[in-house]
Amino acid sequence: MAGTENSPANERRSRWLVAGGTLGAFLASSCCIVPLVLISLGVSGAWIGQLTALEPYKPLFLLVAIGFLAAGFWDVYFRKTSVCEDGSYCARLQSSVVKQVALWSGALVVLAALTIDVWAPLFY
Repeated sequence: MAGTENSPANERRSRWLVAGGTLGAFLASSCCIVPLVLISLGVSGAWIGQLTALEPYKPLFLLVAIGFLAAGFWDVYFRKTSVCEDGSYCARLQSSVVKQVALWSGALVVLAALTIDVWAPLFY
């Protein structure tokens, strides 16, 4: 049905918003959190130090991630939806749960990237 809230185009848009927010969150954390986690897990290598080269781009990554996450949260929680066709992917509870977990995970990573200056010294 073209024009309904759960059309394939709207479902595709919803997936892109969730994926963009999650990817943006991990890009925003790539300069600080990812090296800290890798070193804490015992992973070493000269390439980990190269991740700090992304530090100047952190505000841009955070801005993009917050934008995608905000749009994704609006799409998942506040957009009016119509009834999905039986048997379609959007009719399954699993599709909604996957999106919610991805959005909340991305939001936690963005929050960690925003507050890293507060909690990172605790690991040194």
